[in-house]
Amino acid sequence: MTDVGAVLARVHREEWARVVATLARRLGDLDVAEEMAAEAFATAVERWPVDGVPPNPGAWLTTTAHRRAIDRLRREVKREERHREALMLADTPEPLGAIDDDRLRLVFTCCHPALAMEARIALTLRLVGGLTVPEIARAFLVQESAMGRRITRAKEKIRAARIPYGVPLREDLPARVTGVLAVLYLIFNEGYLASDPGQAAVRSDLTAEAIRLTRLVRALLPADGEAAGLLALMLLTEARRTARVSASGELVALGEQDRGAWDRELIAEGHALVRARLATGQAPGRYQILAAINAVHTDAPDVRDTDWSQIVALYDQLARLDPSPIVRLNRAVAVAELDGPEVALAQVDGLPLAGYHAYHATRADLLRRLGRSEESRAAYDRAIELAGNTAETAYLTRRRDQLARP
Repeated sequence: MTDVGAVLARVHREEWARVVATLARRLGDLDVAEEMAAEAFATAVERWPVDGVPPNPGAWLTTTAHRRAIDRLRREVKREERHREALMLADTPEPLGAIDDDRLRLVFTCCHPALAMEARIALTLRLVGGLTVPEIARAFLVQESAMGRRITRAKEKIRAARIPYGVPLREDLPARVTGVLAVLYLIFNEGYLASDPGQAAVRSDLTAEAIRLTRLVRALLPADGEAAGLLALMLLTEARRTARVSASGELVALGEQDRGAWDRELIAEGHALVRARLATGQAPGRYQILAAINAVHTDAPDVRDTDWSQIVALYDQLARLDPSPIVRLNRAVAVAELDGPEVALAQVDGLPLAGYHAYHATRADLLRRLGRSEESRAAYDRAIELAGNTAETAYLTRRRDQLARP
């Protein structure tokens, strides 16, 4: 017997963005598109357990949502005008811009430069990633009500400014792509790091969608180094996904992962992209440097073979572009392998990252290696308190409990 609940959950992950994007193209209104998609899924919850799951769930949901939209328009006060509008909502040919993909068009709409960056990210996570408002609020560390208002205001601005639903003209793409890449990277990270404490450590639906959309952006702009760099970074990160969480649901650190379980095909593609960008001789951007760092890690057959001096040099290059505390923290992890934990700890201490779990986890590990068990235990406690998911919490708890007691 089919587990309809499990099917509905899977279909929601796989089809939400497609349904919303198709409706947005047909209706030209993000609010209505989202509402009708939600109503279609609610109808599926009622009908599929009775009628059975349709052969093409995505098409069923889109058709159901479209019909409800037409009915709603017909009920509007301006009956004659709305009725004519409803009759025009058939699938008629239309100009598709630079590439024909509804979800990519939705991304460019959500990432319009008229919107603040935080609004772009939140709106894309909601409409393209299918995350709930509470999930997005947790990712941003803000109240759910505040995030709801932010998303509502973003949709209202799109409507009021008459922002077109579509991929911009080719000559406008370079100015728009930076914001789009930033949002796609955050969607990938939301899937890979799974900020919801109740979820598994990885949401493969979000990582897969981020990779798919990034491939489309790169097809639009094949000469854009950062589009290629971001794709390489995603591929090299995704390649390690199956080895990242143990059978018992615990996070597995990079140095402890079974490298034989890594996806060699994704690694080969990622390495090829990195090499191709290096061959251009052009100064790399942030994503290209991060991809190169991951290429060094995934090139080593064993953690002991890692070229840490090259990784430190790459972080130095990245710090010149992005001198953020997180970059300095990650650099210190590599420094610990070259110059020892004491040197690294001196670089970590004092970083303004008191609310960041990885800061405390890094300090805990460095203190453990220096034999300062009580200080390490306190740092582990703080990291566990701030950890983002159950897999990470389990890993940090085990590491803490392995510390020698006085």
